[in-house]
Amino acid sequence: MRKFSIRPTLTLKGRTFNGLRGFSGKPLHPPLTDFPIAAYVLAAVFDVISGIAGADHAWARELWHAGTFTFIGGVAVSILAALSGLADAMKKSEAGTQVRRTINTHATIMITVTVLALADLTWRLKEYHTATVTPIGILVLSVIIAMLVSLGAMFGGSLVFEHGFNVETAGEDQAWHKSETDVFPGEQGKNFSV
Repeated sequence: MRKFSIRPTLTLKGRTFNGLRGFSGKPLHPPLTDFPIAAYVLAAVFDVISGIAGADHAWARELWHAGTFTFIGGVAVSILAALSGLADAMKKSEAGTQVRRTINTHATIMITVTVLALADLTWRLKEYHTATVTPIGILVLSVIIAMLVSLGAMFGGSLVFEHGFNVETAGEDQAWHKSETDVFPGEQGKNFSV
């Protein structure tokens, strides 16, 4: 029995292009969200370590700068994640449903995170050359952003893993049956026997 299936996951053949939403079975929003979540949490960790270490340690300044660069990457990808998430919400959810309410909660938290991250980054760039460690105000703001992005991610995860939002699968998909043959996108029903 074969142990690995690689090509079906990596192929775009047979997938419908959905613009900013990505491809069928390969939505753009979920993978984009991983970067800002990781960036904001890591930046907060860098800032806390920098603040605890203080000016007596040269590497505290380097962590302060690392947090700044991490925020730049997080903010840049955050904008793309927000746009792709908005496209998903507009095309795939219906008003008056629990899913839409969960989307609204998720979006409100994440938009708040993005606005706070932009404020944090602006403040960082202003203090970048003069501060020797992460300024306490920026440190506190970074920790708040890390906590909020984690909370927002919980709501996003709930949409996928509890409600199946934007998930394109079926319990009777051939991939769940024993077979030596991989099933590619758009091939459900071909070459299959029970």
